[in-house]
Amino acid sequence: MTALRLDTETTAHSAATALSGDVGLRPFRVSDLEAAQALSVQQQWPHRLEDWRFALAHGAGVVAERDGAVVGTALRWLWGTDRASLGLVIVSPALQGQGIGGRLMSALLQDAGRRHVLLYATAEGRALYARLGFCSVGEIRQHQGIALKTPGPLLAEGERLRPPDRCDGDVLAALDVKAAGLPRPSVLRQLLVDEQAVVFDRKGQAVGFSVLRRFGRGHVIGPVVAPDVASARALIRHWCNLYAGQFLRIDVDAESGLPEWLDCLGLRRVGRVTAMVRGKLPPRGAASGGWALISQSMG
Repeated sequence: MTALRLDTETTAHSAATALSGDVGLRPFRVSDLEAAQALSVQQQWPHRLEDWRFALAHGAGVVAERDGAVVGTALRWLWGTDRASLGLVIVSPALQGQGIGGRLMSALLQDAGRRHVLLYATAEGRALYARLGFCSVGEIRQHQGIALKTPGPLLAEGERLRPPDRCDGDVLAALDVKAAGLPRPSVLRQLLVDEQAVVFDRKGQAVGFSVLRRFGRGHVIGPVVAPDVASARALIRHWCNLYAGQFLRIDVDAESGLPEWLDCLGLRRVGRVTAMVRGKLPPRGAASGGWALISQSMG
């Protein structure tokens, strides 16, 4: 976890407002995880305590506090020297509409500095993010449900799905950077070590991969990185067949050609968010090989 520093003015204001019973800001601590998870439950988000812990381990954040209670959260992740993503921006329902979300976002953006920043906005948050200089660049569809076992076409000659090996790390990291537009080797390294992964191998070369991990109500598929829609479908179908009858989730590019196909696998569309960028990020998404996110917060 990397530290997030609030400037002197923000910190002084936070201390003063906390004493007056108003809302103040301070850095997110590990001890805030349970309170943050409780806030996400209020939003009817599925995040477990373990999901929050995974997110915080690779980033940092800020909380809004009132009378010693956490009433808002926001996290950021710094990718390399010039890119970042923001997420898990939550304000207690009782305090929404009072500018707390804007203060949380301003603190994160100050910490991100001149970096180009990505986030995924709910309908409720889009206006705020637009005022902060974010522009819409696409849409993500959330699909979930009880997976169905579905036969698919045979792989072409020279193609196979296999487990990752120790020699794949750098290749998969490079594929992920191109697909996501974000250099995030530490996250990918943890996923490959701690979670389940499969590699799409074409004539002895790793050209794609996907990860499945515990999340929320069941498991989430993502990221999915592949050179074309056929190989992306093969990677997703692998998990649906392996976990047929169980709850799966996946977040995909709306223009990927996958949403209607996912419906047939039992993974129905249940929501959508808008991809928004402040600054400029390289092309990402299906056209660059990125078919599914790690999460809507981290990208």
